[in-house]
Amino acid sequence: MNPATPQAAPASPMPPTPLPLIQLRGVTKRYGNGPTTLIALKGITLDIAAGEFVAIMGPSGSGKSTAMNILGCLDTPSSGQYLFKGAHVEALSRDQRALLRRRYLGFVFQGFNLLARTTARENVELPLLYRGDSASLRRAAATKALQSVGLGGWEQHTPAELSGGQQQRVAIARAIVTQPAVVLADEPTGNLDTQRSHEIMGLLLALNRDHGITVLMVTHEPDMAAYARRMVHFIDGAIALDAANPYPVTAAPIGLTAEQST
Repeated sequence: MNPATPQAAPASPMPPTPLPLIQLRGVTKRYGNGPTTLIALKGITLDIAAGEFVAIMGPSGSGKSTAMNILGCLDTPSSGQYLFKGAHVEALSRDQRALLRRRYLGFVFQGFNLLARTTARENVELPLLYRGDSASLRRAAATKALQSVGLGGWEQHTPAELSGGQQQRVAIARAIVTQPAVVLADEPTGNLDTQRSHEIMGLLLALNRDHGITVLMVTHEPDMAAYARRMVHFIDGAIALDAANPYPVTAAPIGLTAEQST
């Protein structure tokens, strides 16, 4: 009896390609009606994968801030689709968008947006307060977040007692205290000098590289955008360039510590 002809092993199925974390499909944003209509975005299509560090650039009026507001669920498209983790954000109610922001997104602004008469730890606790966490959980999480940005020991200082660089560190701690999937940073170094700017970029780089947080950053400064691994340039409401950064900065220049940044 002849031996059976050996059968080829079945091919291993290819793992499915993960969906992008963020998908924009033909997103348009209009303001006003009739002859005074302003079209801020003109059919934007954009995919952003989990774990990317993307710099969004462009001149004033190019649409980059409008795009960031839509990505941050602070505004809605006039037409087109915005999918976050596969869910259609444009179809969500205002309250549902607020829940999405609270669960998945952290924000860092140029102006810090700290409460002036409130301590650093209390400022960082705010998102957890809105989420309904207990006082003990808020205190522990805020303390840990401040330590992670180099501000251990500064918990009881108010913004007036902190330098600009330290205030932005508090703002970053507040953005990450909820352990978001995405940090959206709008000109995060716009009010800082060069040294402090590189310190803040080093923090954002570490959040992305060491903790897997997706970072989307609006900036007009090429030396700050150089920290990103991908650059998206807006001009006149459209994406003019979307390309990988061939030489991303991989570490902030050695400089002052947070405790010395006064």
